[in-house]
Amino acid sequence: MPQNYVPIFIFIAFVGVLIPVTLLAAKLVRPDNPSKTKLMPYECGIDPVDSSRGRYTVRYYIVAILFVVFDVETIFLFPWAVQFKALGTFGLIEMMIFLLICLPSRRGLVPRVAEPSRTPGLSHPP
Repeated sequence: MPQNYVPIFIFIAFVGVLIPVTLLAAKLVRPDNPSKTKLMPYECGIDPVDSSRGRYTVRYYIVAILFVVFDVETIFLFPWAVQFKALGTFGLIEMMIFLLICLPSRRGLVPRVAEPSRTPGLSHPP
């Protein structure tokens, strides 16, 4: 049984040697002449005036988490779609239950944000 893993161990050893060798070669070949201009952060040609640590709304994180959930849901849907005929009615019912569990808009996970009215002349706070 362990002899089956020999190619994997050889590959891991090869990568373990190759990574430091390439990093060392890159350090030896590249020019190393830092200056004040090269060490400045670049932001579209404009000097940065504020901290880069901005605050994000919670909705941004909710959308990111929902993207991951739906991505994982797609991973589970593909094998089911391949074996759809073999699973029969039981597979259909099982997948419908899975989709109902994963559907976030019915569970209230996605907060509905009211859009500000577009009435001209009225100012809305940001």
